[in-house]
Amino acid sequence: MYRSGTVMAWNVFRFCTALRGLGSIMILLVLGVVGVTYYAVVLTSYGPTLISGSGILDALIALAVLVLFHCLLVMLLWSYFSVVFTDPGSVPPNWKPDLDEERDDTDPLTASEFGASPVDSTNPRVRFCKKCNQLKPPRCHHCSVCGRCVLKMDHHCVWVVNCVGALNYKYFLLFLFYTFLETTLVTLALLPQFIAFFSDGEIPGTPGTLATTFLAFVFNLAFALSVLGFLIMHISLVAGNTTTIEAYEKKTTPKWRYDLGRKRNFEQVFGLDKQYWFIPSYSEEDLRRMPALHGLEYPSKPEFESQEF
Repeated sequence: MYRSGTVMAWNVFRFCTALRGLGSIMILLVLGVVGVTYYAVVLTSYGPTLISGSGILDALIALAVLVLFHCLLVMLLWSYFSVVFTDPGSVPPNWKPDLDEERDDTDPLTASEFGASPVDSTNPRVRFCKKCNQLKPPRCHHCSVCGRCVLKMDHHCVWVVNCVGALNYKYFLLFLFYTFLETTLVTLALLPQFIAFFSDGEIPGTPGTLATTFLAFVFNLAFALSVLGFLIMHISLVAGNTTTIEAYEKKTTPKWRYDLGRKRNFEQVFGLDKQYWFIPSYSEEDLRRMPALHGLEYPSKPEFESQEF
């Protein structure tokens, strides 16, 4: 697999190396935005409305907003920390391929093709990483930020201080999904206060609470719009069973060999068990019967139709 056309002068995938020093500061930034949002929505706006009992309709609206807000917040944080603390997928020690899947080669590899040492082999059918000094499974890439090879690497995300790969890609997608829903809800919930902020009428609350509400609205609106773009991009990647790196590197004219159709492509990331589609976890049954979820074996189009999970 290689890049077609003119080589880009600036590789966007190397941009994250400049952000190596941020580390856990990004996690604190995310928690800070969550804290400001929680204060504005729960403690300043809808919490007091629910407690004051100013009206049945207002109380019901406040209750609905607070329940939905907390449910989405739990799923957002669950998905977020699942991405942060889940290893994206490392190459197992002493791993060796049976055949050259990247070239769609059906001839098995022999021991002699690996040379005296696997990493010293010059055989084009054997993929290995010179930086890690180890063999590379199909769809595996080296992350210059983490300093290791990652199975089915999509990208290194500074927001989660981790690589997004085979084992946590689903969690990352759910993080985007719940972030979009949460920030959209907050934007709509704080919109009346934001409009009132620029009105001539008197607004209840201290200058501090008004400033916090204003910042929470702006932050959540900005996140909702930006995350929507990323979410649409990754939905298209999942539909084609490809990653950000693969979409950047691969040729666009031939049929992508891992494209199994939209439904099966979706299952390669989210599993077959529908009960687990919207939570950052996999069922034991899916982990047992779907090798792709472990990041090492990926059925291709010709092979998949004869393969049963």
